[in-house]
Amino acid sequence: MKLDHAFAIGELPTKERNWPAMWRAYRQRTRRRHLLLRAIRHRRELTPVANRTGAIRKTDILCLMTVRNEALRLPHFLDHHRRLGVDHFLVIDNDSSDGTDLLLRDEVDVSVWRTAASYKASRFGMDWLTWLQIRHAHGHWCLTLDADEILIYPYWETRDLRALTDRLDQLGREAFGALTVDMYPAGPVSASGFRQGDDPLQSLDWFDGGNYSVQVQPKLRNLWIQGGARGRVFFSDEPRKAPTLNKIPLVRWSRRYAYLNSTHSLLPARLNEVYDVTGGESLSGVLLHTKFLPTITERSLEERQRGEHFANGAQYAAYYERLMNNPTLHCRTSTRFRGWRQMEAMGLMSRGGWL
Repeated sequence: MKLDHAFAIGELPTKERNWPAMWRAYRQRTRRRHLLLRAIRHRRELTPVANRTGAIRKTDILCLMTVRNEALRLPHFLDHHRRLGVDHFLVIDNDSSDGTDLLLRDEVDVSVWRTAASYKASRFGMDWLTWLQIRHAHGHWCLTLDADEILIYPYWETRDLRALTDRLDQLGREAFGALTVDMYPAGPVSASGFRQGDDPLQSLDWFDGGNYSVQVQPKLRNLWIQGGARGRVFFSDEPRKAPTLNKIPLVRWSRRYAYLNSTHSLLPARLNEVYDVTGGESLSGVLLHTKFLPTITERSLEERQRGEHFANGAQYAAYYERLMNNPTLHCRTSTRFRGWRQMEAMGLMSRGGWL
């Protein structure tokens, strides 16, 4: 019996009822409804700056994100994901002071909302994004990303997102998983000469290739992956506190869906099975994480003072302090980035039979 059908009690003989699974499904359904109601309440915190959603077509692929002071990254981010095939971007600007809103409002394929409300109190921006997904993303393939994430997948240079989503449709899949891979420079994190519009991978061209741990969380059936450069450098003494690296950034959206914890897991829980449950390989991608640009030291000071990014700010105080000290993440086991085929060969993404 599938969890998704557990609510159909009347259709099952009593002896076949899986009461623990049915209770879990009921609780997840209740939680999902709560998240959707939260999003509806938090919609009042959003003020439109440039609302071009009337131009969205039924077949458009959308990208949603919440940003704050990302004018440095956004030109390349937009260019890269346009090349992949994103038709329209829906962006929430969380009270930027660096001209982010001005940059975005002049882009003809971008709709922008602004808010000065608390990022933390909005479930780290997910309440705002869920409202936009309810309102504008129903029926669309939808990317949900951070500004420091660059999506790549097998054949991405020659096969756009339309080809990828067509393949997912053929496989009967509604969601696509990706591993977050921390990218970093060869020297101290503030050493590169990155400028607005540059490709961050020209300076952040190293990553950790092998120190990842993987588990399956039984209740939500989602992966839990930790490790990478942040796990190695900042959480070596307490690896279970390291950031979660698995994400589900691409979903054929329904207004009944909701992200539960950033984009690490979703409800309904069946959407979290982006891996092959039989032990084989499933089509997947990588999010190249470009967090460690030269501005990371000053931004770490700001975010530590704001306390808006983590539920337990005290836990991450040492993390921010080490970033403020301009660390070098590169080590003798670091690997230089060469492209998606290298990532696949290392087991960090998979074609899953897509030839």
